[in-house]
Amino acid sequence: MAETTSKSIYDFTVKDIRGNDVSLSEYNGKVLLIVNVASKCGLTQTNYKELNVLYEKYKNQGFEILAFPCNQFLGQEPGNNEEIQEAACTMFKAEFPIFDKVEVNGKNAAPIYKFLKSQKGGIFGDALKWNFTKFLLNKEGKVVERYAPTTSPLKVEKDIQKLLESS
Repeated sequence: MAETTSKSIYDFTVKDIRGNDVSLSEYNGKVLLIVNVASKCGLTQTNYKELNVLYEKYKNQGFEILAFPCNQFLGQEPGNNEEIQEAACTMFKAEFPIFDKVEVNGKNAAPIYKFLKSQKGGIFGDALKWNFTKFLLNKEGKVVERYAPTTSPLKVEKDIQKLLESS
């Protein structure tokens, strides 16, 4: 479905890190934090560490983190999907879902990222500026907030709690 006609994130099907189709409708009714990740970025250690803390704390309360590897920023996610999964899951202990490597900017940007950016542009336009840009979505699949790469995942916790508490 075209990103311009999509009403929510649940209209999209994406590929997981193993190349399997995943309908995002599987996450209907959950609060989502969607993040473009990279394993060789200066922000990697702290972001993965704090994302893990949030995931562990809220995964049983209807919260999911969806991580999309991206190599568009100084080539900081150069590996293939197997290498990315190894880094994310072994080195950084990520338990949340890691998806297929995507582009987030430009004409080849993944439809899901075109949709996210159309919902919440950045301060200097829609383009993502760096790895670890975060989009927070409510239980209806609508983007409610966009956070800069330098925003600590733990600083997003209060917003996550509010969305989890809303019916």
